[in-house]
Order: sequence, then C-alpha cells, then structure tokens
Amino acid sequence: MFTLQSRQGTARRGRLETVHGRVETPAFMNVATAAAIKGAVSADDLTHIGCQVALCNTYHLHLRPGEQVVEAMGGLRTFMGWPGPTLTDSGGFQVFSLAKLRRIEEQGVTFASHIDGRRIFMGPEQSMQIQAALGSTIAMAFDECVENPSPRDYVLASCARTTRWAERSRAELDRQNAQRGAGQLLFGINQGGTYADIRVDHMRRLAELPFDGYAIGGLAVGEPAEVMYEIIEAVEPHMPQALPRYLMGVGTPDNLLEAVRRGVDLFDCVMPSRNARHGHLHTRAGVINLNNEKYATDRDPIEPTCACPTCRRYSRGYLRHLFKAGELLAMRLSVLHNLWFYNQLMAEIRQAIEQGDFEDYYRRHVQVLSRRI
Repeated sequence: MFTLQSRQGTARRGRLETVHGRVETPAFMNVATAAAIKGAVSADDLTHIGCQVALCNTYHLHLRPGEQVVEAMGGLRTFMGWPGPTLTDSGGFQVFSLAKLRRIEEQGVTFASHIDGRRIFMGPEQSMQIQAALGSTIAMAFDECVENPSPRDYVLASCARTTRWAERSRAELDRQNAQRGAGQLLFGINQGGTYADIRVDHMRRLAELPFDGYAIGGLAVGEPAEVMYEIIEAVEPHMPQALPRYLMGVGTPDNLLEAVRRGVDLFDCVMPSRNARHGHLHTRAGVINLNNEKYATDRDPIEPTCACPTCRRYSRGYLRHLFKAGELLAMRLSVLHNLWFYNQLMAEIRQAIEQGDFEDYYRRHVQVLSRRI
C-alpha cells in the first residue's frame, strides 16, 4: 500500500497505492469541503493543476446534501466528477469548532447544526457509516480536537476517550468494508494539545491499533509555529515508519517545508484557496496582494515563470480589475494559481528528496515563500 522510495534525513519520499489511484508523497491534498473547491474550481480543473487527492468533509456533507444522496449518486468521486483518490475528515474538528451547544459523552457528541440548529448525534460508528456511504478512499477516525491551550487533566481524559473512539472507528469501518466489499482505508489521529509527553503516549497507543496511516491533529489552531514543530519532532519517532503520516490543517509553504523536514507525508489546508479569494497570491519571492494600487497597470502575470492556467494568459492588472469589479472570475483564476503553486511546490520537494538536494532546497526557500511583499 505505502512504499518509501527515498529519504534525506527525516524527510521522506513515498508512494501510496490506493483502490482509486496512486499518490506520490509528500503531497498536498486540495480541500473540497462540500465536494467542491471554493472559488468555482471544478474537478476537471483539479486534474490540470496537479491535484492528487481531493479532501472532503464528513460533517458538512452529512448536513447537506446528506450521505444518502451522495451514495445514491454513485459515491463521492462520481458525485463531484473527480476520478482520483479522496479523503474524508471524520467531522470531529467541525463538531468541536462550528457546532453550538455540544455535549460530549462516551458514546459520542450531540450538537446543534450550524446551518439550521437541529440536534444531531455523531460518534465513531456514525462517522464511519457516513464516510462509508460517501465512499471516500481514506476515512479518518472520529476524535476530539481540544483547544490550545487546554488544562492538562482535560487533555489526558480527552486522549483516553479518543483512543477508545479510535478502536470503535476501526471496528465499525471493518464491518462497513466487509458489508460493502470495499477497500476503504482508515487513518488514526494523534491528539494531546501542546503537551509533548501526552502526544507521545497517545501516539504509542494508536500505533498498537491496525490503522492504514496516522495523522497528527489538533495543531495549527493558534499555537506558535515553533510549538507545532516541537510537537511533530516529539511524535514522529513513535509513528510507524512503513505507513503514511498526515499533518492535518497545515499550512503555509514554510510550514510544509518544515514539516516535510520532520518526516510528514501528507498535508491539507484551506489557506491557499481562502487567501486567493481575497487576492493574496503565492510567488517564488513571497506573497503578493493584488488589491494594492501598484498592480493596477501591471502587465506581468502573477509570476512570470509559472505555468498555471492563470499565469499563461492573464495579467496582474486584469486580475486586480476583476477583484475591484466584484467578478467571480477573480476568485476562480486566483484559486487556480495558488493551488497550482502548492501542488508544484510539493512536486519539487519530492524531486529534491529523490536527488538528495532537499536540505539545499529547504534553505533556499523556507525564509522566502511565506513572506509578504
């Protein structure tokens, strides 16, 4: 399923074979929360900009249109017209970040929908049943994502419950796979807030369970970046070497470089598409803001050396006009560029690890890519 091709230090170059296609790692998964990339980017576009995995969300799709609708339409990939692998987040993060009036119990969480306020219950079994109906390539175990910082005693109790939920998630997805004749993969999620010792202990416990990959969750939620890197360094030695590692919800280009250097294989983040929709675009020299007046008559593309569909045809001046005129095309063209940039960045990282040049690549880019111009 997962093969390590080469390493440089802790950085890993791998290949994940799934029933829906191959994923070359390290990889950035493009976030299609409700089975669509925000900014009018289609599944066909994703193919052209180098996307390998489309990430969708269990919580949002359960609320609208409902997993029964997606299943009746042939599953997530058919529903959204995307031929490649998909990953569904378990919904745990959204339950704890979006839902109002939630109540956590051993069986699961009762919460109010952020759309219409209706009461919903979700536990490990329900999350796995929803993800099985959605038909994603990779499902995520149901977990609790705590706030940073949280009291140590609460984090300890939460991690113990998340471990029990992980065991129930594995058992339920095994049942779903057997019933459906499916090969859906399941990743466990490491939690523990910013307490390195709790993180390590929880990772050791998760590693004893038969997951197909392991994720680090509950980071990039307000703690300093250096704290996040310290947690990754603490947890990484205890993650199974022969399985993929996924850092959830991260991040900026420099975050990706730092995390790859610390042994992470997979990433996702809404940041590149969200920033693009507000005119903040990535270049090799840093991030530009197209809302600035200086771009009004700029005839250059976003980045002269970029081969994305936007840079091949449109100027900064035209894109700025679209933003000022409130045209939806501004968001579409900008999102295409930023996602191309991220996917291309990961391709270059893979090549650098293969060629033994990753440390040099890291040093040349880590201080530059995320700076504001």
